[in-house]
Amino acid sequence: MTGRAIVFTGGGTAGHVMPSLPVMARFVDAGWRVHYVGSSTGPEATLVADRGYDFHGIAAGKLRRYLSFENVIDVFRILRGIAQSFALLGRLRPAVVFSKGGFVTFPVVFAAWLRRVPVVAHESDLTPGLANRLALPFVTALCTNFSATKISGRRGARLIHTGTPMRPELLAGDRDRGRRWLGAVDDRPIVVVVGGSMGAEAINGAVRAALDRLDRYFVVHVCGAGRCDPGRDRPGQYRQFEFVGAQWGDVLAAADVVVSRAGANSLYELVALRKPHVLVPLSRKASRGDQIENADYAVSRGWSRSIDEGALTVESLVEAIDATHDESAAILRRLDSADLGDGTGAIVEVLEHCARGA
Repeated sequence: MTGRAIVFTGGGTAGHVMPSLPVMARFVDAGWRVHYVGSSTGPEATLVADRGYDFHGIAAGKLRRYLSFENVIDVFRILRGIAQSFALLGRLRPAVVFSKGGFVTFPVVFAAWLRRVPVVAHESDLTPGLANRLALPFVTALCTNFSATKISGRRGARLIHTGTPMRPELLAGDRDRGRRWLGAVDDRPIVVVVGGSMGAEAINGAVRAALDRLDRYFVVHVCGAGRCDPGRDRPGQYRQFEFVGAQWGDVLAAADVVVSRAGANSLYELVALRKPHVLVPLSRKASRGDQIENADYAVSRGWSRSIDEGALTVESLVEAIDATHDESAAILRRLDSADLGDGTGAIVEVLEHCARGA
């Protein structure tokens, strides 16, 4: 085998995998041996393997914030994952590990600490998730999306504001190409609505109910797998997709307003791409409240409008879209001043620095 090795880990959702891909590509181009460690049952296996990277599946226990008998079972899964990771890292001998978060990462990070392999973690949200909080004592450096991120209990870990890696296809998005692909037949502004990779029924229902009130826009609705409503499409005014793949950069480039959840990676991309947007964060019933924190921060900076999911109605949605579109010039000026861009180079630099000390 030639070249130094680097291990990436993260999983549970696409958001824990996709930001690693541009960083992985940089190390491949530099001649490194790149490996990805994830859950054998998570989406990361497909997302990584489909792009030709070496994937290694391990056992992983879900990290819950509530009492459950499954927590007892998952302790044994985590211990098994640590043993598998320890053996795997001994075989791969990486110079550094990059952890993007998710419950699968703790066994890998802990095993790397046992092996004295430096670990660089990345936190997308303003406050760390449970996996990163547990991993912090074993991390050399923690990279963050936002300069306002505050991390307590990080001991010797260096806190470095790097931003998040941006996928090249997003940076290369073309507005005219996107309008053609979508079939925009007139000069109506384009509103892109997306509820995340799994869809969002609250958003889906509100958008469809508001179509008559949104007739001055071309509404592009990314519904999620199995959530399209056959027969609802209106040529030039409403078009549905379960998922948009290679054309997503062009679709975002064509958008005049975006309606989105407030996941940290999605928010970061919207700000970095200078897209006026409306956020509908997940409620605390469905999450730990990280999306609400992200949305509140973005609103305080003048980047975003936000609608609480419990207050999402036809009226509140239409009002937010109209106001965002009508005030887009002022919003764009504030987005232009945001200190957010492609974090790939900064993260690569941190990883290389840590690897030199390995």
